[in-house]
Amino acid sequence: MRESGEMYLETILVLSKEKASVRSIDVADYMNFSKPSVSRAVNKLKDDGYLNMSPEGFLTLTKKGLEIAQTIYERHVVLTKILVKLGVDEAVAAEDACKIEHDISAVTFDALKRYVAGHIE
Repeated sequence: MRESGEMYLETILVLSKEKASVRSIDVADYMNFSKPSVSRAVNKLKDDGYLNMSPEGFLTLTKKGLEIAQTIYERHVVLTKILVKLGVDEAVAAEDACKIEHDISAVTFDALKRYVAGHIE
């Protein structure tokens, strides 16, 4: 999966924690993307089995989509926490974590999680 697809799935997960239902327009507003761009991405993710769309336009993640979204979201939270603990401003830390979360290997991320659990929490 490409980084952009991961970002959409993570966004849908985050919005679903805040709202009872999520539509493409919510995703567009949150990501500051155009509605046509979001519509294309949502259709691709739907076709690839990562999300479902109800007849009313409500978006829900499939099991496969939820797994990816949760992985990316966890990376975002942990990486942001580490960067803030190192003294990085929270807004900058969140922005940088967003860039790192898509490229970091599972092995390195697991090592960082173990370190955080023993030293930062």
